[in-house]
Amino acid sequence: MLLTLKAKLQPTEEQRRKLLRTIETFNRACDYISMDAYESRTFNKYRLQHRLYYRIREQHRLPAQLAIRAISKVVESYKVERRRLHVFGRHGAIAYDQRIMSFKGLDVVSLTTVEGRETIAHLVGDYAGLEQRVLRGQADLIYVRKEFYLCLVVEQPEEPPFTPEGILGVDLGIVKLASTSDGEVYSGEDVEAVREHYTRRKAELQRVGSKSAKRHLRRLSGKERRFKRQTNHVISKELVAAAKGTRRAIALEDLRGIRSRVTVRRGQRGRHGKWAFGQLRAFVEYKARVAGVPVLVVEPRDTSRRCSRCGHVERANRRTHACFKCRACGYELNADLNAAENIRWRAEVMQPIVVCHPVGVEFELQAHDLRRES
Repeated sequence: MLLTLKAKLQPTEEQRRKLLRTIETFNRACDYISMDAYESRTFNKYRLQHRLYYRIREQHRLPAQLAIRAISKVVESYKVERRRLHVFGRHGAIAYDQRIMSFKGLDVVSLTTVEGRETIAHLVGDYAGLEQRVLRGQADLIYVRKEFYLCLVVEQPEEPPFTPEGILGVDLGIVKLASTSDGEVYSGEDVEAVREHYTRRKAELQRVGSKSAKRHLRRLSGKERRFKRQTNHVISKELVAAAKGTRRAIALEDLRGIRSRVTVRRGQRGRHGKWAFGQLRAFVEYKARVAGVPVLVVEPRDTSRRCSRCGHVERANRRTHACFKCRACGYELNADLNAAENIRWRAEVMQPIVVCHPVGVEFELQAHDLRRES
């Protein structure tokens, strides 16, 4: 599997100046190419290269391969939409390939700039285990908050897939970010506290409106998102580890479109709108693929209303957000844990199960092979 790893560059002041000039020159060249392509309605890479290559080299003083990469960037952008002129940001990313980038070990990279080749140190967190992966000869150079980063493409080895001996049901929620059919609960209290803190702080700063307040807003930008991302990484890692340790598949609900289907009170709109269930599901899926754990996605209908013991479905079964009590048999359980058990049951019994293995091979599980008493 190919993954993207963000490495922070450690340039000197002189190298920083060269990198910044390279990014700005590269994107000015992209604007020049985009104007010509739009006006001439020429979006073919080889035709644009034939028309503009020498002009780009002469007018923008770009090295040969950076000129080629600028043409490629413009062409890729026009593949999506051609009805309007595309304008590129002053500090847009540069896609480096093997001709203009090489690694001198795991912590040093050599990059081509408009002023020649530069050898620059970079930092990668210990969590990445970079020595265990294979670096590919391509990366994006980006400039964020006055810092330079390389988005490295690394090859992550995948473990051989296994045939599951059971299923771990996982219910995704807002109050509880994830609840499993094993009874494990991952609370969303910390995430909600962080959301409320930054929402309140941003509102205060926006009311002030001074230059210092705006600078403070820029510093706050992205902090809530990064906290949620880290939380989802931790939860997904633990879910996959639990499934792998017991040789089970993971069953999730298909929650796509839930925001358009569900209405919430005004006070809950911010919390509901920032619910990062899609990111958590994506993290579970890719970590499971690396670990060889199959992931099943089931229909979410009535998973919160069905009794996981007797199967009775009624809206009144869920008395409150947290409490489930079956109107037929009287069974009581936490509502999220009941939903997780229903997700497991639905994946095992109610539908044909087609599992996409981490290597893309599909196989079918017979329901009776996985069924167990609930």
